[in-house]
Amino acid sequence: MEKHMRVPFTRQEAATLKSGDYVYLTGTIYTARDAAHKRMYEALMKKEALPFDIRGNVIYYMGPSPAREGRPIGSAGPTTASRMDKYTPALLDLGMQGMIGKGKRTEEVREAMIRNGAVYFAAVGGAGALLSKSILSSEVIAYDDLGTEAVRKLSVKDFPVVVVMDSQGNNLYETAIKQYCKE
Repeated sequence: MEKHMRVPFTRQEAATLKSGDYVYLTGTIYTARDAAHKRMYEALMKKEALPFDIRGNVIYYMGPSPAREGRPIGSAGPTTASRMDKYTPALLDLGMQGMIGKGKRTEEVREAMIRNGAVYFAAVGGAGALLSKSILSSEVIAYDDLGTEAVRKLSVKDFPVVVVMDSQGNNLYETAIKQYCKE
């Protein structure tokens, strides 16, 4: 099924998404990769505030290339999500509603997603230049010293993703394999 969705979104809105749905996101998403996740986790352990209100928001696991003239961002493809898995349950428990990346997730992340009604989207790896066309603006909001791994606030319009894991824990990577093996 194809859906258009505003971001950030609520747990109730996330519940309408099913594994395998094609979704076009419009609104605000944030970027963070390994180093930024580590800093956010350390801040949480010290009872410090995160650089943005995570409730209802979506984090895109992406480190952009430099922007071309006249563009807000360079190539903006996803990175492997499993590198953030040790930090993800804590962020989900704070109300993060979604993540965008590529690749499989751990059982701990799946359980935290079900517990919190969150979703995991995949963006197409290798299509970073195409994905960047859906990004209207990019602003570094935290950890500027991390360069491409800094936290960015992105304004997106019709950003294309696929629901890999829905809020009930259905996993497209598993169901697609089973379906393929039946045929």
